[in-house]
Amino acid sequence: MSQAPEVNRGPVVTPMRVVIALCLIAPFVAMLWVGSYAKTDPAFIGIPFFYWYQMAWVLISTALTAIAYKLWQRDQRARSTRQGGAAE
Repeated sequence: MSQAPEVNRGPVVTPMRVVIALCLIAPFVAMLWVGSYAKTDPAFIGIPFFYWYQMAWVLISTALTAIAYKLWQRDQRARSTRQGGAAE
């Protein structure tokens, strides 16, 4: 009897991919929730909160995107290793 062919079940939700999604979604949520930062106090070196909060998110979103990219690379390597090891 022959073995049944493997069926590609599509995308798999893993904890790693959930963390990646949260890293990518967080900046959008932070910027779309305007009520949380639509104020002038506290000022930072004379810059109203409204402005420095948005500029801080530029740096934070850069870091989160880099983290998501590294996690995605790790996930893809692990996935290809599992698939390569299962084929043997």
